[in-house]
This record gives sequence, structure tokens and C-alpha cells, in this order.
Amino acid sequence: MSKLKANQQYVDPSAGPLFSVRFLLSLLLMVAGIAWVVIWTLHLHDVQGWQETFQKGKEPKALIPGMKKLDTWNWAVGFGAIYLGLIFAAHKKTPLGRGRGVLVGMLGCFLVGLIWICTFYVFANRPAGSDGAIWLLSDLGQFNLMVGIGFMAVGFTYATKWE
Repeated sequence: MSKLKANQQYVDPSAGPLFSVRFLLSLLLMVAGIAWVVIWTLHLHDVQGWQETFQKGKEPKALIPGMKKLDTWNWAVGFGAIYLGLIFAAHKKTPLGRGRGVLVGMLGCFLVGLIWICTFYVFANRPAGSDGAIWLLSDLGQFNLMVGIGFMAVGFTYATKWE
């Protein structure tokens, strides 16, 4: 068995803190974007169920005031917040912005975008609410292409940070 060196270091001294304000802001933006997309999708499914069964009375209200007025722009708000959160995380003060985190962020975003688009093309002919339709992909329709390309664009922001 070999002896331990006196100055052996297990932690990189040039690395920044694990949690910073920027990292917490990026996490908050990603969680808020995911929540926005989920709430809007649930509202769409409530409206679709209401139209199929009742068609009388008032249409279901959205959980967030003003969400109904935005209509399809809700997808841009939700996914935009997710993208901004990922972009804010591509900074040297966050774990994803330094060392191997940049590689993980870059390849992760590229792969998520590619898988999103490929999955959309496989299940594209299934309308929302039909058998075999995927919950979010069928609601987005052709916007799936923009979502996949958006993830790839965020991957390029990580690629610019790679050294």
C-alpha cells in the first residue's frame, strides 16, 4: 500500500462555490418554466374534457390569471423560462458552467433536443386526446420543432463556454 501525499487535494481549489445566487436563479427559472408548461397543459386538457362532455355553462378557468389571454404564447413563456434557466446555468459561478459541467450541459441539451424532435416525428400523427398520444407532444403540435431546436440552441451556449 502506498503512502498518502502530504498535500493531496480532493477538491479543485480553483472551483467556485457549489451554490451561488446565479445557480439558484437558474434553478428557479427552470422549475417555474416546467410548472408553467404543466399548468397550461392541464388547463388545455380541462377545456378539452369540458368541450367533449358539457358544452354548457362556463369554460374552466386557468389557475394563473391572464394565462388564457396568452393562449399559445404560454408555450413560449414556459419553455423560454426553462431555456433562460439553462443559459444562466452556463456561467463559471455555477456547477454546470465550469469543468465537466459544460460538457454535460452541452451534450445534455443537444441530446434532449434531438430526442424531443425524433419522438415528435414518431408520434406526430396522433391528435391530442387520442389513444397512443403522448401527453405534451400532442398538445404542442408543430411547436415541438421549436422546442427541440431551442434545446439545441441552449446547447450552443454551453459550447461557447467550453475550454
